[in-house]
Amino acid sequence: MDNRRWFWRIATAVFAVAFVVSGSFLVIHLLPDGDRPSLVESRPPSPSSTPDEGPVLVENPQNFADLQAQNPEIVGWIAIPGTHIDYPILQSGTVHPEEDYYLDHDRYGQKKKAGSIYIQQRNSDKFTDPNTVIYGHNMGNGSMFADLHQFRTNKNGFFDKNDTIYIYAPGKIFTYRIYSAFLFDDRHILNSYDFHSTEGYSAFLQETLSPSSMIRRVREGVTVTDKDRIITLSTCYAQDDERYLVVGVLVNEQDTF
Repeated sequence: MDNRRWFWRIATAVFAVAFVVSGSFLVIHLLPDGDRPSLVESRPPSPSSTPDEGPVLVENPQNFADLQAQNPEIVGWIAIPGTHIDYPILQSGTVHPEEDYYLDHDRYGQKKKAGSIYIQQRNSDKFTDPNTVIYGHNMGNGSMFADLHQFRTNKNGFFDKNDTIYIYAPGKIFTYRIYSAFLFDDRHILNSYDFHSTEGYSAFLQETLSPSSMIRRVREGVTVTDKDRIITLSTCYAQDDERYLVVGVLVNEQDTF
């Protein structure tokens, strides 16, 4: 076979591969948003400098200047890889004085049954408290904090495979490791425990490490003490006097630019 025939065979093969790849990208681009994969993926930050150049800053995935221009009560953003949880965190007080305003209002201040993901005014909007409690509804359409219940069912080893929570805040990225998920009652956690005393904080930590409920999952090999900072995600369960909690301990804190 002469060289020209080999040349045309190779050229044809290369063209076919390029056509398939280009077509795949075009199909994905033309899909409506609802048909695209929407699970939150891990977002490793990119360092802006090396240790020899001084403090390492990383890029913040959220533009809080734009977000707070929309609503100054947006104080953070929560993302849990492996779930659809990828929402702003609201805290009333700056604009709306009502404590639980975002229980039934969205980020734009519109009355909505789904409300928002939010923290109460007793918690610092800097996420520096020993325990920051974050609230969200368990919506039937799978939005808001509904996916927290995947840690309960543990289908396909969900609890074992998914252990990370990211909280983005102005100038900060906080990374937490999920170590406990369990059914709790409806008591007000921040009012029921004194998290600024060793005794009160230790009492709640003990409940997370060895929950009294039979509906519980605790990750082995995770050490948590009253010197650590945690977040507690709270959502509804079957009864009005029940809450499902997912708890993570802070394992990394980064400054952002």
